[in-house]
Amino acid sequence: MAAVRSSDESGPVRRAGRSVGRALRLPFTGTAKGIRKATHAHGAGESGLGRLIELHAVNGAGDVMITVALASTVFFSVPTDEARGRVALYLAVTMAPFTLLAPVIGPLLDRLPHGRRAAMAGAMLTRALLALTMSGAVATGGLELYPAALGVLVASKAYGVVRSAVVPRLLPPKFPLVRANSRVTLAGLLATGAAAPIGAGLHQIGPQWPLYGAFVIFIAGTFLAFTMPPKVDSAKGERRMQLVGRAGKKRQRPSLRSVGPSVFNGLQANAAHRALSGFLTFFLAFLLREHPLAGQSAAVSLAIVGVSAGAGNAIGTAVGAWLKARAPELIIVTVLTLALTAAVLAAVFFGGLMVAVLGTVAGFSQALSKLSLDACIQRDVPEEVRTSAFARSETLLQMSWVVGGAIGIALPLNGVLGMSVAAGLVATGALFSVRGLLGAARHGAPHPRVA
Repeated sequence: MAAVRSSDESGPVRRAGRSVGRALRLPFTGTAKGIRKATHAHGAGESGLGRLIELHAVNGAGDVMITVALASTVFFSVPTDEARGRVALYLAVTMAPFTLLAPVIGPLLDRLPHGRRAAMAGAMLTRALLALTMSGAVATGGLELYPAALGVLVASKAYGVVRSAVVPRLLPPKFPLVRANSRVTLAGLLATGAAAPIGAGLHQIGPQWPLYGAFVIFIAGTFLAFTMPPKVDSAKGERRMQLVGRAGKKRQRPSLRSVGPSVFNGLQANAAHRALSGFLTFFLAFLLREHPLAGQSAAVSLAIVGVSAGAGNAIGTAVGAWLKARAPELIIVTVLTLALTAAVLAAVFFGGLMVAVLGTVAGFSQALSKLSLDACIQRDVPEEVRTSAFARSETLLQMSWVVGGAIGIALPLNGVLGMSVAAGLVATGALFSVRGLLGAARHGAPHPRVA
């Protein structure tokens, strides 16, 4: 009888324990199921796009961990004059990967159509090992960090061009390219936002701890890359094509001009956006450090502008995911006009509010314009050279960002002058690109699946 009573008593205890266990697991399992449902919606799960969305989220989380670890070593820890020198060195370092990206990495990846999953996994593993290497030097902030940071940038950009090139292979039926690019980018932004406070918390333990976190995340990404569907590496349906010039002659070495007016003029417009982004990043960093917003510290002033730009970027990406099929050329023209208007208003009515508004509009416009440019490249460039096209476009856009940043570093710290220069950068891009984009939009695109 005693044994029976013991069994009866243990039954409710065991059931209660299982109930508590399920309750504790529910937030995690529920969140995981919700994420999987969102990433696999509208046919993305069946096509494989959902896997790419998840991989890009891992990529964004790992990158922000490294950014958090390095942020305090470049800017706030030194006087303004010395900070200018360090930031200029940082700009030079960011350019170095792109001397390899366009002429070397892009064509190499074009020749490895069957190794795209391995290429993305290799980029993840490289950053994991470099993060572990940097963890020993980040506390000192010495120059030995820069070679490792250079390697991280090279691997990050190599992953980016492969990721952009494979999106068309994973497109669900009747799914616009702009929307697909937006979903992938939005996943990266959301993961970045979620991982940033975790990285900041790890930084409180020690400056090397965010790098340990990046190591774990990128190792997970290495394995996740190989879960992509096999068609990412398949050559089925690919056409061996060469670009054709105006006179009908085949071009053995395609240039940006040979890919059509949509891509060429879209690159010019996006170069203006990137130049504006680089300019605002560095000009406002030094301006607000010396002349904070009214009633705010330098750190809070920079945070306000940074959050505004980040919010605008997220909104632009979300709008891209929401938009139905539209000509990407018209989207680029619309957001370029919006950015120019905001820059002119910021120059005329310079103040804290207008600076925040310009940051938001610049982030919004850059995000939506880049998504549309990616769609043009994915639509118009033959798959044989598509990775090279993305590598070249990334090189041009990063050069524009560096040029804008260099102008921002060298310019006197005068707000009205700075916003006038910002308006001039955008106006230059509009002058060279709007007419061509409108002409391409009027002729229409022969590919109905492209947004």
